[in-house]
Amino acid sequence: MRYDVIIIGAGSMGMAAGYYLAKEGKKVALVDSNDPPHIKGSHHGETRLIRHGYGEGEKYVPLALRSQELWYELENESNRKLFHKTGVLNIGTKESTFLKNVIQSAKRYDLNAEVLNAVDINRRWEGYHLNEDLLACYEPNAGVLMSEEAIQAYRELAIQYGADLFLNENVERIDIQSDHVTIGLKDKRLHGNQLIITAGKGTNKITALFEQELPLTPIRKTFSWFQAAEEKYKIGSFPAWSFDNGQAVFYGFPSMNKSGPKIGRHDGGIPLTKGEELASFGSYTEDEEDVTEFAKQTMSETLIHKLGKVCTYTNSPDGDFIIDRFKEYPHVMIACGFSGHGFKFSSAIGEVLSQMAIKGNSTQDISFFSLDRFKQGSF
Repeated sequence: MRYDVIIIGAGSMGMAAGYYLAKEGKKVALVDSNDPPHIKGSHHGETRLIRHGYGEGEKYVPLALRSQELWYELENESNRKLFHKTGVLNIGTKESTFLKNVIQSAKRYDLNAEVLNAVDINRRWEGYHLNEDLLACYEPNAGVLMSEEAIQAYRELAIQYGADLFLNENVERIDIQSDHVTIGLKDKRLHGNQLIITAGKGTNKITALFEQELPLTPIRKTFSWFQAAEEKYKIGSFPAWSFDNGQAVFYGFPSMNKSGPKIGRHDGGIPLTKGEELASFGSYTEDEEDVTEFAKQTMSETLIHKLGKVCTYTNSPDGDFIIDRFKEYPHVMIACGFSGHGFKFSSAIGEVLSQMAIKGNSTQDISFFSLDRFKQGSF
């Protein structure tokens, strides 16, 4: 069988792309070395933030707003609760570039947002005890995505629309011809007109099969849940949030289904070498110490650490995404380097990739995600 599109990597971006392509009537094969949703990539741990005013740059705002629309559509079609409008509080100092970008992008796109000082914040949300030099931009329409539920929804719908899934399969060979590609698995071959690679931390393992290497650094990351006063920190009483004081970057979630508030550190992490397995939570003292000390400094209650997990960021050199075609192989597309802030966009990026495969281009401006910006290699 010859597929219209083969997708290698059926996690956040890949599964979304598979859904949109299959929905458009394309014959799609999704290949993954695991069985998504799973715990070895970047999507597990139940929840992810979706922010609209964007600290990483206002160029992301249109993509964030389109993503939000598509999350609502997926909720309706899948009959799953995927988004909780908890509001997102973006916290920083007056000098924080991140916070300045949030405020500026909110103004430019006329988003529903409110600038608050520390006194305002501590009064409105009893769970906080922020220092007086901090302020924040609050987005009431932003909130929390259920990441694993979302991937499961895309998976079920992609199958309903006719996509074929090849799971727990390692790609051993990629042969690229001028008008098609052949993917070699352990005991089968898949033929496709086009190829999309969304393989996360395994991207360079895949691209090496056709002698390409991208500037990517996989990073081991952790996040934790805490025991805390449920009335103060539960969803409906406490927002989701991000925090950047110029020295450290953290993020967090209210208690969902009495799980306790969740906190992670966005910066830092442990780089991974090729093929290295993720060390379990607690392998490094900072796994628990960083978030526990942060909670002590910013929360009004004593939060008791109760559970930690690990995941992976795949970072590009500038922290921006890579979404492009290979110059030598225009029928081979790549989406990677999501640098720990990509999941919220996976609905829109899935749509972008499907449009690129079907129409040749996207309705979204993705020019700033081009491989050309690195000016290295042939790409």
